[in-house]
Amino acid sequence: MDSGQQSRPRVADQVAERIERLIVDGVLKVGQALPSERRLVEKLGCSRSALREGLRVLRGRGIVDTEQGRGSFVADLNRANDATPLMHLFSSQPRTLYDLLEVRALLEGESARLAALRATEADLIMIKRRYEDMLAAYDEPQPLDPREHARRDHAFHRAISEASHNPVLVHTLQSLSELMLSTVFASVNNLYHRPAQKRQIDRQHTRLYHAVIERLPEQAQRAAREHINSVRDNLREIEQEEQRLVRATMRLEGWK
Repeated sequence: MDSGQQSRPRVADQVAERIERLIVDGVLKVGQALPSERRLVEKLGCSRSALREGLRVLRGRGIVDTEQGRGSFVADLNRANDATPLMHLFSSQPRTLYDLLEVRALLEGESARLAALRATEADLIMIKRRYEDMLAAYDEPQPLDPREHARRDHAFHRAISEASHNPVLVHTLQSLSELMLSTVFASVNNLYHRPAQKRQIDRQHTRLYHAVIERLPEQAQRAAREHINSVRDNLREIEQEEQRLVRATMRLEGWK
């Protein structure tokens, strides 16, 4: 009796750890339903009672959610981060846009390099699909909302980061997801309607795509960094121009 009570928590912890590893490795993604109880029992080689206790452990950690009629699924692992005062301050300060673009250049440069080295055939198919979704946005009969352009642009970059197969790098980028999307939206909203900048962004996306698909790690890293750094420089230039225009207008109106 005692030995059974002692061994059961250990089995449940092992089950929880195996499922956590599937999440960290990206096999199970945020919002994705877990396989059926029968399949999990077969895959993990455990009893139904151990599986249920393991899932209870994961629910307690906020890693798995269970809803009536929907089953168990991977929880939104970033929801706590989005609500922190620090994240609020980051999202409320325009200056943070440039800081975040610096971080993106570093992290996405490395994730592109690793993707070129490590991407599986399935990863390459996903990257191709996201790239084509991004291009297809310009062939729509009605112009898409800038937010939809930003979503597709972000999805392309995210597919590359997931192909890096570095769970810490992927989850670090995902933890910044909302802030990252804001930088992409700033780019789309301010640069896409300027023909020269738009052509430059398209060329950069194409270079990045081909470098990863053709497994050229150094070129992929350079393409990702150059793309994000040029977005940063273009946004800064536009901001400075607008400030100069504001100052010129104030002088014309007699302001001192």
